[in-house]
Amino acid sequence: MSATETALRIGEVARRVGVTTRTIRYYEELGLLGSGDREKGAHRTYAEADVAHLQELIRLRDLLGLSLEELVELAEAEEARAALRGRWEEDPTDEERLRIVEEAIPHVERQLALVRSRQKTLTEFAGELETKLKRLRRRRRELA
Repeated sequence: MSATETALRIGEVARRVGVTTRTIRYYEELGLLGSGDREKGAHRTYAEADVAHLQELIRLRDLLGLSLEELVELAEAEEARAALRGRWEEDPTDEERLRIVEEAIPHVERQLALVRSRQKTLTEFAGELETKLKRLRRRRRELA
């Protein structure tokens, strides 16, 4: 955290993101979120980047209905891709760029498979609801 950044305490981060401090600590234990800047015995503090990262994790969790295990998998793939982007920006040779692209593909494939799995589940659920709705509308017509 730079000297110009505001250090946010865990309670403030929890309020801003809409989670409990326990959730933040648990995400830290799972490796989803850094443990904040702190010396032994000091309060956890977080930067705006930590808040944005946590908000993104919560958005993905809620949007995709991910289990924590799946969220960890998605986050690990994203971190691996970020590391590859860092290598790419170091102006590597074309041969190294090819290796970077080859390494990135499985990470994106894992993320896409997870999203498609959720998409399939949602599509099936929507189909079930449509069937129930048709049945209810048919009964309403019969009773009217």
